Amino acid sequence: MIISASRRTDIPAFYSEWFMNRLAEGYVLIPNPRNPNRLGRVKLTPENVDCIAFWTKNPIPMFERFSLLDSMGYSYYMQFTLTAYDSTIETNLPPKAELLQAFIKMSRQIGACRSIWRYDPVMIDIKHTVEWHIEQFTAMCERLQSYTERCIISFVDPYKSLNNRYRALTNGEMTAIASGFAEIANKYGITLYTCAEEIELSQYGIKHGACIDQQLIEKIIGSRIAAKNGANQRAACRCIESVDIGAYDTCSHGCTYCYATSSTKTVLRRMEAHDPYSPMIAGHPKGDEIITERTASSQKINQLSLF
Repeated sequence: MIISASRRTDIPAFYSEWFMNRLAEGYVLIPNPRNPNRLGRVKLTPENVDCIAFWTKNPIPMFERFSLLDSMGYSYYMQFTLTAYDSTIETNLPPKAELLQAFIKMSRQIGACRSIWRYDPVMIDIKHTVEWHIEQFTAMCERLQSYTERCIISFVDPYKSLNNRYRALTNGEMTAIASGFAEIANKYGITLYTCAEEIELSQYGIKHGACIDQQLIEKIIGSRIAAKNGANQRAACRCIESVDIGAYDTCSHGCTYCYATSSTKTVLRRMEAHDPYSPMIAGHPKGDEIITERTASSQKINQLSLF
């Protein structure tokens, strides 16, 4: 079983203590996004969890917990979304200079292979032009070379915006970004992948990627896995099946392009209800919910490792 932690919220930034408590207790309760009276129960033992895919914009609270994760027998990797946008777009993040240094520190702790850089979403407006992105991406590659092996990019989806401030990029803009980024990434030894994009960019050396990536996971855990395609994802998504343990409306980064928050008021209310000792991210079970077992068994194939 692959654990996604999480597409719905930033667990490393806000809930790292809760997450470690869940591992210690061996299970988590996940609210159904469409029906709060239904909960999923997932075992989090090392015997069930083959790998944990973290998603974050600020991994700093996890740094002191990596060694404990290792000693507990868990395999994992970190997907760190790091862009050059300022606080008018990513409202409540630490300064970017601090986050760049955090990426380097993270990589020194867990290795470049497990330190995945996400430069997404790429959006275009009067300020954030193709040239601006290429200039910023170049500067970031200069800093992050040797500290990551791959960078995942995606282009903004207008439906994700709460205020419709972003438009879809044209094919010309996407290819201009792709060709510029590819030249830079190649110079610094970083492989580029797209996330859930239909556009074909292989002519620039950019591969269709997966955030929950079978080959990467197999490399990290040193074993083949019997993987299925992820359900309920976008048509162009190539992620394998995973169980997401997060909850919507529990992240206060305040990114204006976020699809996982409905309102600041709801986020603050749910974060105030957080208890690091609860089996749920926000609040506690009422006791009358319908609980469904969602634990999957290990997907490892019992054969001699090929790595």
